[in-house]
Amino acid sequence: MAKQLIECVPNFSEGRDMSIIKQITDEIEKVDGVKLLDVDPGKATNRTVVTFVGAPEPVVQAAFLAIKKASTIIDMSKHEGEHPRMGATDVCPLIPISNIDMDEVVQYAHKLGEMVGRELHIPIYMYESAATRPEWKNLATIRAGEYEALPEKLSKPAWKPDYGAAKFNEKAGATAIGARDFLIAYNVNLNTTSVRRANSVAFDVREQGRVKREGNPITGKIVRDDNGEAVRIPGACKSVKGIGWYIEEYGIAQISMNLTNINVSPLHKVFEECVKSAHNRGLRVTGSELVGLVPLKVMLDTGKYFLKKQKRSIGVSEEEIIKIAVKSLGLDELAPFDPKKKIIEYQLEANAALLLDMDLKAFANETASESPAPGGGSISAYVGALGVSLATMVANLSAHKRGWDDRWEDFSEWAAKGQLLKDQLLKLVDEDTNAFNGIISAFRLPKGTEEEQALRKAAIQAATKNAIEIPFKVMEIASQSFEVIKAMAEIGNPNSVSDAGVGALCARAAIHGAYLNVKINSSDLEDKDFVNATLGKGEAMIKQADELEQEILKLVDSKV
Repeated sequence: MAKQLIECVPNFSEGRDMSIIKQITDEIEKVDGVKLLDVDPGKATNRTVVTFVGAPEPVVQAAFLAIKKASTIIDMSKHEGEHPRMGATDVCPLIPISNIDMDEVVQYAHKLGEMVGRELHIPIYMYESAATRPEWKNLATIRAGEYEALPEKLSKPAWKPDYGAAKFNEKAGATAIGARDFLIAYNVNLNTTSVRRANSVAFDVREQGRVKREGNPITGKIVRDDNGEAVRIPGACKSVKGIGWYIEEYGIAQISMNLTNINVSPLHKVFEECVKSAHNRGLRVTGSELVGLVPLKVMLDTGKYFLKKQKRSIGVSEEEIIKIAVKSLGLDELAPFDPKKKIIEYQLEANAALLLDMDLKAFANETASESPAPGGGSISAYVGALGVSLATMVANLSAHKRGWDDRWEDFSEWAAKGQLLKDQLLKLVDEDTNAFNGIISAFRLPKGTEEEQALRKAAIQAATKNAIEIPFKVMEIASQSFEVIKAMAEIGNPNSVSDAGVGALCARAAIHGAYLNVKINSSDLEDKDFVNATLGKGEAMIKQADELEQEILKLVDSKV
């Protein structure tokens, strides 16, 4: 079964004394199976957003320990800050990341809430998908009046907490624990110090919009419906909550927003709406900041949006797309934006020792060493990546060729297809070496008892099958790259047609090289039906690769 992962993003009411935050994060890092991804303190808000990820049970344990520590070292009776808050651990949401659905995450949230309420005597309110009452789905409703309102609220039956006693905890306050989809905390910077003007922009953008008034939009009488509720003028972006505030640390006003559904309102759309509203009000957006971590897809979607807006190819490297996103949103205005620290997927890969992290010289030296890996399979994957990279280069050069401006989108699509294949092949460079290491590890398993021998044999067979499937995947992807290579030889920038020819040579070499690995590993696999089927498909790909290489080289020769 694939590993389940959930993310936890507790917000602690301390952002100025990092020794306090360090004590809390030390508790999180004690737990095996949990990785601390990010610690994002704010001096003006006096609040720190912590992000960690792991399997469900370890995450619940780490969250409990963090809440426990915060309740002993943060004193809410002395807390001041710009951000709304009601507890030492103000909120603690659990978020599904992979191979787990929201219903399961809700169960873990309630398990955490019950444990905290019972053992730490902190009033716990469940919110978002874990809410026990419809009105408590909204965090703002639960937090209304903040910490100062808790004594009175807890005395009322309507505010009996979900877990823990209805008793005011002066030091720890109360905590909201929930289960929700991924949320992006995002602030947009304005060239003003006016909170009122920042709020005007926030009201234009957020889903809730602003209250409708008669006549003067600021001082006019509030328009109400038949039930006496204030009528609202909705903002431009659904699933966006926002307010304006002044950040003394930076000397500017910001629009502070939570994007609760990035599929409905993606980051770039929210930013553009802020730019539009600010411009209409005589203001200017100068940049923005992401609080906490963000999924890779959000940054890639943003970068591609701005590239398309510039009528430039989106078929560039992941790093270049992210760079465009950072510069377009001004994410580096207030502090450096490090993708390795701010993007979730990069954080999860941060400690992995990858061949792809080596420079060209180190990779060649590692290949030439006495170690048997990386070997022919990894090299075949890398050669295939280089081949399709050349075709992608031709596509990008063609997209920017003077006089071909009306064709940039077509070449952009080809480049994007090439980039996808390149990235898949690059991942297989390390996967092939990992597959080899898997076989070695299986052979090192104990073989004393009959049970141990059976387990060892099964592990060896499974690892061997994987060591066949990885180079076979290299063959499949390298075969797909011929479509891009051939297209660029036919319609691409004629000044770069020779590069397409070299790409074809690389693609064929990758397929032949990977097939040698498929064959040598197949000899040790007992599942002969799988072996025969795989070798048959491999022979067909070899034949097709030879034919396509010759076809492309003839086309190239006719043009050079």
